[in-house]
Amino acid sequence: MSTTTTNPTRPVGDSVKRIDALEKVTGEALFADDLQFGPGLLFGRIVRSPHPHALIKHIDTSRALAMPGVKAVVTGADTPKQIGLYLKDRHIFCRERTRYVGDPVAGVVATSEEIAEAACKLVEVEYEVLEPVLDPLRGMAPDAPLIHPDLGNYEVPNFIFPKAGTNISNHFKIRKGDPDAAWALCDAIVEDEFRVPHVQHVPIEPHVAVAKMDQRGEITLWTSSQSPFAQRNLIAEALGLSQSSVRVIAPFVGGGFGCKAGVTMEALAVVMAQKVPGYAVKLRLTREEEFFTTFVRQGLIARTKIGATADGKIQAMQTEYFWDAGAYTEYGVNITRASGYSSTGPYEIPNVRADSYCVYTNHPVGGAFRGFGMPEIHWGIEQIVDMLAEAIGMDKAEFRLKNCIRTGSIIATGSTMHPVGLVECIKQATAAIHWGTEERASAPHKRRGKGLAIMWKAPAMPPNAGSSASVRFNEDATVTVSVGGQEIGQGAFTVAAQMAAAALGVPYEWVRVEGPIDTQYNPYEWQTVASRLTWSMGNAVMAAAKDARRQVLDLAAEHWGEDVDHLDIKDGMVISYRSEEAMPLKKMVVYGLPKPAGQGWRGGPIIGHGSFMPSYVTGLDPETGQGPRSVVHYTTGCQAVDLEVDTITGQVTILRIAAAFDVGKAINPDQVRAQIEGGAVQGASTALFEGFQLKNGKLANHSFVDYRIATSVDVPFEIIPIIIEVPQDDGPWGARGIGEHSMVPTAPAIANAVADAIGVRVLELPITAEKLYLALEAQADGMPV
Repeated sequence: MSTTTTNPTRPVGDSVKRIDALEKVTGEALFADDLQFGPGLLFGRIVRSPHPHALIKHIDTSRALAMPGVKAVVTGADTPKQIGLYLKDRHIFCRERTRYVGDPVAGVVATSEEIAEAACKLVEVEYEVLEPVLDPLRGMAPDAPLIHPDLGNYEVPNFIFPKAGTNISNHFKIRKGDPDAAWALCDAIVEDEFRVPHVQHVPIEPHVAVAKMDQRGEITLWTSSQSPFAQRNLIAEALGLSQSSVRVIAPFVGGGFGCKAGVTMEALAVVMAQKVPGYAVKLRLTREEEFFTTFVRQGLIARTKIGATADGKIQAMQTEYFWDAGAYTEYGVNITRASGYSSTGPYEIPNVRADSYCVYTNHPVGGAFRGFGMPEIHWGIEQIVDMLAEAIGMDKAEFRLKNCIRTGSIIATGSTMHPVGLVECIKQATAAIHWGTEERASAPHKRRGKGLAIMWKAPAMPPNAGSSASVRFNEDATVTVSVGGQEIGQGAFTVAAQMAAAALGVPYEWVRVEGPIDTQYNPYEWQTVASRLTWSMGNAVMAAAKDARRQVLDLAAEHWGEDVDHLDIKDGMVISYRSEEAMPLKKMVVYGLPKPAGQGWRGGPIIGHGSFMPSYVTGLDPETGQGPRSVVHYTTGCQAVDLEVDTITGQVTILRIAAAFDVGKAINPDQVRAQIEGGAVQGASTALFEGFQLKNGKLANHSFVDYRIATSVDVPFEIIPIIIEVPQDDGPWGARGIGEHSMVPTAPAIANAVADAIGVRVLELPITAEKLYLALEAQADGMPV
């Protein structure tokens, strides 16, 4: 244990100056700020912990407050209550303890970013450095330092199971059948360990928020957000405010992928704005801060044992997941839960034991990332299934067809599988890359290989996550749809407009979805996460449109004196199949229709309302993980990869990826294909390039110089998107989500293809050229790889 006194600012160099360069050249961004928030706009910067684990002994802000241009300094003394989505385990600003490098200790509000940045260096913080926990296995040890000594007192829902007095913030269990007895039935058993590093979302738009508190104490927050309603609720609770006193306005999002879900830096801006009533405060993260001070994808150590009989039937599976969830696990606890109930992958296995542990470490904070734990667990599942197929000498596609879930299968939680088209996904994806046909490599020093992986994913959410929508007609019969779900580039607004148009009976071109999302005016939506909007928000939009349609038809039926069952709306016209009457929606949907003989009018402005919440999801037994219906549904799919490995350099070239997913019903097939293609590229990026290099809790590769993501030159030569449609019973027109699922199987499919090409099995992501080169060198020297 040691004591240090430092003047730390966030450890990010002069990134602000680099980021500001373009704004200073053009002036456009600052001019836009002046237009919206006025010339009195203030700016915030954050003092961050330089230590992965430390006690805060003393903070002196006097020198910073004395600096000209500084308006306020905020510390943990201003944020006594805790905040968090599934587990309230952190303060907006640190109080007694810091838990990762970058943890916010203080905030400075000033008249410019430069002044705020300089003042951060004048905030003096005295720390007592503590031993950090830098590995989840170390965090599980009985003698590990406790990162959250008060874990047992934190607020948590009844489906999360923290272990007080440990670093385990959730332990989810599956107990199905008798794995111990089943091992004796197996002719082949495979056991191995797989590792997944932390990765970043790297959205093109970094986190940015502007907050303002008026003289009445009412707060407005403008922010790039996937979760405006969740942010309103969580920030209000943490600050002791009514939700009606917090307004969140969220324009289109410049890339999210999960990092802009929940609350990260947004609450910092709000607390700073409370110190300067009447002034707006802008907080913008630099690219460097974006890497490690917002949510990251959690790291994972997965240990799996699986066995099958000689005829290729899987008999048992045993899994332990050790999640490196970081300093705070408000989201990580639910990722742990989702990975636990999905731990078998999309296979029907009679005997299962799974333990999924969410472990606090002094690493960056784990949170939602596209796939929500499923890419991480499928990395191991789909490789060990390949290894088991090899052990019994069965074709890997046939092995999956023999064991994959089908309609009516009993899954790991004891639930019965709904109608599903996974078998067709496997057949079509493998056929698209000519599975079973050996094809020549493009050069003598290259080796060609093929691999596949299958997947499943359910929307990971609380059982009462709701959606709502409204549909209102304008005088000319155009339609305005209001929703609370966010457009983050996935096409949610397009699909909402399509659904409203189809349910109403008007042309799609007549429908407009209003934005930006504003919690003061838009109807409620839980969050734009879990690939749930097409399904959940879609059900709400459909209900609102049907409500408006019913009002129109009731009005027309009364006007014509007809039975409403004989009426319909087609292309913006109300028609009668019985009398063959017809009239346009224009004007009547606002002004109504006249009664006979000038006796007044009937009707009025037509506004439809709809809401949706799944009422049929049941709880799971905390000791066995068994229950009638653990999730709303699963989306399933298969990716098949054809690639080459350069034996001189180790470089992987993906020739083609065939990706087939059962989406229930493709509301917009072009957008579904775009999601499939985008997921394949992002999945390939995390497979081949991405991963944090953490050294003693500090991120070493916090820029695009050292953290590589896939570019156009790395994109597969050919991506073959395949849409399978087996309707979902509770989906609008049978639709299910597809946004996250398309990147889930990519990494293991690539790994399996690499193994097929060169006989090298990579167990830890990423599959870099360097790893393959060294493995090939070892292989040439006769060493095991």
